[in-house]
Amino acid sequence: MTQLLNGNQLATEIRKEISKEIDQKIRKKKKRLPHLGIILSGNNSSSLTYVNRKIQECKDIGIKSTLIHLPKWILEHEILEEIKKMNENPLIDGIIVQLPLPKHINEENIILSINPKKDVDGFHPENFGKMSLNMNAFFPATALGILTILEKNQIKIYGKHTVVIGRSRIVGRPISILLSSRKNTGNSTVTLTHSRTSNIEYYTKQADIIIIAIGVPGFLKGEMIKKGVVIVDVGITRIQDGNKSFLKGDVDFNSVYGKASYLTPVPGGIGPMTRIMLMKNTLIAALKNNC
Repeated sequence: MTQLLNGNQLATEIRKEISKEIDQKIRKKKKRLPHLGIILSGNNSSSLTYVNRKIQECKDIGIKSTLIHLPKWILEHEILEEIKKMNENPLIDGIIVQLPLPKHINEENIILSINPKKDVDGFHPENFGKMSLNMNAFFPATALGILTILEKNQIKIYGKHTVVIGRSRIVGRPISILLSSRKNTGNSTVTLTHSRTSNIEYYTKQADIIIIAIGVPGFLKGEMIKKGVVIVDVGITRIQDGNKSFLKGDVDFNSVYGKASYLTPVPGGIGPMTRIMLMKNTLIAALKNNC
């Protein structure tokens, strides 16, 4: 029997915890609320949806947000100027730049320009490097959400073989680092696979835990896994079927259901966990900034 890992339910519990912490540590002491700065370039429908959900999450939890919505053909130096303003604004605690950026913008330059102390997405090399060395840092929100949903459901990671499919800086690389680190929530043996890996099925059939984030709907099928495996599906793609559309993950749900022991649904699995971890990082940044 497969147990679904309900990200919506867990995110609701963590939202209450964060709201309580804001009340006790900020509101009762009559300090200003945490403040998240968001920069969005263009009108990509998925990016607009993600940003709107983050803004709503801020409202629900008691965090102030400011959105700077720039046109698609904005020049790189203009985005950098907006980031500079947020870096220098003492009333803004966290900064995120919604990815992907337009193709003419150098993503590395943008990420490097964010003050690491305000980098609540955890993408700046300073935070990424500290994470790799088991030092305190902002962890990428999706990776932190995966770690949290496994931990809260008491899924054993220690000594298990985890296969990660996908090597992005947002999911694959950071989660492979966190799960293999010398911590109670780590100590897994991690195999990082990707688009150039030959015979991925060889690795997935050995895995105790599979984390997949490649954006290929239904890629992981039942015949590619062993019975009892834990599967975390991070992929989410909108599928158009005539006049109807629906969201589909990277896992072929029907063929793995009943064979996997645990499975995150799409939607309702890692998505809400990513947003709530971003809120948690923003609160941490605010407390460090003495809001």
